[in-house]
Amino acid sequence: MVREHSRPGGTDAPARPVRGVGLLTRVERALGTGTAAYLPGDGWIRLTLPLDDGGPAPLTLDLVADTVRAPHGIVYLLPGGGLNFASDFFTPGGDNLAHHLRRQGLLVVGVTPREDAARAADVTAGFGLAAHRRDLAGVVAALDSVLGLPYEYAGHSAGAVLALDAASHDPSERLRRVLALDTAGPCAGALAERAAEAREVYEEQLARGVHAADPGLAALVARAVADPSGTSAVPWPPDPSRRFTHAGLAHFALIRTSALPGPAQWVYRQGHGAGEYAFGATPAEDRFALAHTPLATWHAATSALGSGLVPTALMRDLAAVWAGDGKAYGIAWERIRCEVVWVNTELGRGDEPRGAELIRAGGNKRVRFTTVPGYGHGDAVWSRTAATDLWPLL
Repeated sequence: MVREHSRPGGTDAPARPVRGVGLLTRVERALGTGTAAYLPGDGWIRLTLPLDDGGPAPLTLDLVADTVRAPHGIVYLLPGGGLNFASDFFTPGGDNLAHHLRRQGLLVVGVTPREDAARAADVTAGFGLAAHRRDLAGVVAALDSVLGLPYEYAGHSAGAVLALDAASHDPSERLRRVLALDTAGPCAGALAERAAEAREVYEEQLARGVHAADPGLAALVARAVADPSGTSAVPWPPDPSRRFTHAGLAHFALIRTSALPGPAQWVYRQGHGAGEYAFGATPAEDRFALAHTPLATWHAATSALGSGLVPTALMRDLAAVWAGDGKAYGIAWERIRCEVVWVNTELGRGDEPRGAELIRAGGNKRVRFTTVPGYGHGDAVWSRTAATDLWPLL
């Protein structure tokens, strides 16, 4: 990211209506506890502001403001597990979800969790969903005191669970809406049982002092781009004595995520990205193709990551929400009173409307759940066609 360490536009009080540089300068003055970085664009400007509050690592805000018109509201963008604002919502660079929402007249506020700037040793058993919610509440309260605008929570994957949880604890009349993008609420039947088992696995990891993990996708994609035909260290399923190529392994991990080992891979109906993978006579003869999001975009997104760490406590709490049995963590669905727009992908988290149904059962009828066919989990934010196929549903 290009960084401009001097504040553009000077330090004069912002003009009315407040927009662009003036708006971000006002926010920086109110919140600035770290080094501010401005990035000007075509009709927009972005402020990156680490909030160093003495914690194990800073929370980071990214604000994207329109330079032509003042915003009529705020959208807080909450990234998925292991991701940050830049990777999840500001990729691809030219057409991304952050700009889509900015064009709707919203001030975009990306809230990147502390683990993105942390070392593994900095992450503790306290990095669960409640801690993420408290961090978000502090940001919302601070900006509300400065701007006083209506706002909404929008999250992808784990960020969508955080958005829903935050809404259940937020009684403000200025909270207008939750946008939940490809996430799972309480599951049913066998999937609920698998979620409970996953929760127990993460609880056991926490008991052993395993507080964070790097899923490793960034490294897989980087090797696939740098040395696609090279031999990976991972056995090839048709003949375990052979090994995937780097390109083959990355595409297999993206397309058939649910087939990978791990306590929570079952939560994907198929994978991170829609596509086809067919084994050949040898690993070099495997045939594969991504349907919506090209590998170059995956590389751009994963290259924008910070630590890439996913806290074990966060995964425990997510699994507890999926299990829906009230153990370890749960969301008070009946307390969500604002409008809820919940959009899942067929091949990602799938047609799992139980969370939306529980919100309706609590008396909130302003709930809409949709499943988009043919899309994978990451396609919801990175697909070349998401702007026409999926984002309008938000």
